[in-house]
Amino acid sequence: MWDDQHLVIAHIASPTSVRNIAKRAKVCVSFIDVFVQKGFKVLGEAHLVPKGHAEFSTWAAPLLPMAGERFPLQAVIVVRATAVEPILAPSYRLYPQETTEASQVEAAMKTYGVTRSGTTGST
Repeated sequence: MWDDQHLVIAHIASPTSVRNIAKRAKVCVSFIDVFVQKGFKVLGEAHLVPKGHAEFSTWAAPLLPMAGERFPLQAVIVVRATAVEPILAPSYRLYPQETTEASQVEAAMKTYGVTRSGTTGST
């Protein structure tokens, strides 16, 4: 998040997203915690700011340390949010009495065959 209206995404290797934005600026960017099965989607309008553009260094500044030299940014995708909506797994609505974040995490860890960092054995 850049501020309360903008989301900035690094274009490292996203040719399809760049082509789509060139054809239509309206976008939906979704974020989901796969363990909790909750997230949100950001609806808005996007534009590409290529490397070399006067605004590139400003928009790219927070992303450059994360990407590092190994993943050079070709451009940044700037999304001006027009709406934010929650994403919620159906089980929260269908089975509200038995569905908790803890139960979702437990089920996801079993499904994905992972354990919490620092633990051994099964969860």
